[in-house]
Amino acid sequence: MRKPWIVGVLLAAVLLGACGDPASGPGPQAAPPAKVPRASVTTQQRAPASASPSAAPVKAEAPTVLYLGDSLAMEAQQVLGAELRRGLRATYTSAPYSGTTLCDYLEGTGERSLVPDADKAAALVRRLRPDFVVLQFWGNAWGYTPCMDGITHDAAPQRYFERYAADMKRLADQIAGAGEARIVWVLQGPDPITPDRVRRVNALYAERAAASGELVADAGRAVSAAGARYSWVQYLPCTAYERAHGGYCTQPGRDRTALHRDDDYLHFCLAPTTSTPKPCPVRSPGILRIAQEITRVIREHP
Repeated sequence: MRKPWIVGVLLAAVLLGACGDPASGPGPQAAPPAKVPRASVTTQQRAPASASPSAAPVKAEAPTVLYLGDSLAMEAQQVLGAELRRGLRATYTSAPYSGTTLCDYLEGTGERSLVPDADKAAALVRRLRPDFVVLQFWGNAWGYTPCMDGITHDAAPQRYFERYAADMKRLADQIAGAGEARIVWVLQGPDPITPDRVRRVNALYAERAAASGELVADAGRAVSAAGARYSWVQYLPCTAYERAHGGYCTQPGRDRTALHRDDDYLHFCLAPTTSTPKPCPVRSPGILRIAQEITRVIREHP
């Protein structure tokens, strides 16, 4: 039986930091999340003979992909890299920081940011010259990062959405000014506490992409029930791939798989949380589904 909401909410906030909503309880305001190592380029690799559903005939020129984001990107970064290398022979770099939001990756934020200057989006684009920059942000809603200037969804929802839209534009403009990368905005999955916030943040991503020629990867749909895009679920029916690969269909007797742990409604890693943010160390169906959708979008937009 699922534990009471407040237990999952507080554990998610305290252990992994900075991806939830203010309505879920007090955020970890006292200390920032642990820093992660600087980004390092993952060299291009040839796809192995046995490929996942992400594999397909590869473009003549393999893409270079940069992946930035918060704790959802932190936990998914190795799986996405594996899918991109396997399916597209991509050269891949990830530089996620748990607890962050869009403004943390803006140049000019200085000490008010949780991301060091060398790993700002524009700095990485200038250095790596990627073809795609994948941005996956849940939308820090409780003012955890200083660059949000204390604006929270709970206290001032309209200001929060206005600020979020402004930061999207600033970040996209800085990326465009640094190179020729195409942005991929990753849409997020359902939030059981404030579902409308995620719906509106996703709408901002989609509107921005439609107006600018950028891309959207609706990874959130891959972790939502059919016909119920914004209704949170802990389990979904197993896919054919999950049934065929051990550990991905977590309850084969019931033909369903777990997206979330009982103690964390937000993240998709099925391993226990740790005090130091790191990539997910175990097979987690939700992470794989997200990575496959991002890979599909990049494959289909050469």
